[in-house]
Amino acid sequence: MGWYGNGVGWVGWITMTLLMVSFWAVVVFAVIAMFRGSGAGGQSSRPLGQRTPMDVLEERFARGEIDAEELRTRAEILRHKDR
Repeated sequence: MGWYGNGVGWVGWITMTLLMVSFWAVVVFAVIAMFRGSGAGGQSSRPLGQRTPMDVLEERFARGEIDAEELRTRAEILRHKDR
């Protein structure tokens, strides 16, 4: 009869099912964490907290705090400042 003949029982089956689900959850989480950490999806590879002035301007434009003309004007000022 072998392994099945000893009667794993319902506790064994529940335990095996939970372990299998946990294993695959860890695998999926690890894959997602790898892709998020690699800068995929257009995210910059700079550490958090190190935003450039242009990043701040683009965020303000995206939030609607400044209009396109003001974005262009300030971006031009920043470009000339770097020279």
